[in-house]
Amino acid sequence: MQPTQPQAESAASYWNRLLAPYMERSPKRALFQLVTTSALFILSWAAMVWSLDVSYWLTLALLLPTSGFLIRLFIFQHDCGHGAFFKSQRINNWVGFFIGILMLTPYQYWRRTHASHHASSGDLDRRGYGDVNTLTVDEYLALSKRGRLRYRIYRSITVLLLVGPIYQFVVKHRFPLDAPRSWKREWSSIMWTNVGIIVLLVLGWQTIGITKLLLVQVPLVMTSTAIGIWLFYVQHQFEDTYWRNTPEWDFHRAGLEGSSYYELPAVLHWFTGNIGYHHIHHLSSRIPNYHLRRCFREQPEMQKVTRLTIWESVKCARLKLWDQASGKLVGFSEIRQRPSLRTDH
Repeated sequence: MQPTQPQAESAASYWNRLLAPYMERSPKRALFQLVTTSALFILSWAAMVWSLDVSYWLTLALLLPTSGFLIRLFIFQHDCGHGAFFKSQRINNWVGFFIGILMLTPYQYWRRTHASHHASSGDLDRRGYGDVNTLTVDEYLALSKRGRLRYRIYRSITVLLLVGPIYQFVVKHRFPLDAPRSWKREWSSIMWTNVGIIVLLVLGWQTIGITKLLLVQVPLVMTSTAIGIWLFYVQHQFEDTYWRNTPEWDFHRAGLEGSSYYELPAVLHWFTGNIGYHHIHHLSSRIPNYHLRRCFREQPEMQKVTRLTIWESVKCARLKLWDQASGKLVGFSEIRQRPSLRTDH
């Protein structure tokens, strides 16, 4: 979608003017969200521990709401990283750090890599930090058979929703080797987050015992991280998304055309902190989660984007490669239908 701003006005000034009323941060509203969601998470987590003495099926039944509260907390951390939760960035940083311990995510490291994602989303020449690796059809066909197999495994649903989240949050976030040593603040955040995680593990071990702790935390971590990865993945990986090389890449088009509106039921919008209005978030990451829905409702231009229902998003899982010829994401099966493009190695 092309912006309809007056010809004398740049796209940046047009979108900034349109979205500025929604960037106002409310410390009271942020505090209310933080306190209520934290309380609900603690109560739900405690209920999971209590239910272990009743039935593990009951524990698993409580897993989804508990994961939902944790994901909502992570969205608050996400807002903190963009300076869009509290007005004070110092408070944002402290809140983001402590939520990061719960989500096994070093806040400052995540904040920096996520900022790279926002600055380059949809740019074929700046893929790397904070995104899901996506090859073009030509790049894939240029790989050896072993290279293609590695990419197919990487892009599989099993890796995306099971192996990937565990590796990303449990393993890589403990010691991310892609972070240069010059990132002093980020490395400090990584180390202190690891210390915080160890402290919580020791406290849990000494209070409820290691067995109960693992029976609750392992499925909680696996579920919440998998849902988080899926939300991030599907809102950029749809058929008519946006990818361009640097000379043609445009920030605002990438936000509108390369980010979807995930049309979820109201209760799921609440649990996911309105991150489904992802196109608005990419146009202006300074809009707090609690203003995204109002912006969508009040601004007609925000409604002229790709909408994905839950079922439509599931079908997006087959899309693996960017086809520059058609300007669409395609599946591996669509390449097999074009044998003239294949090369053998």
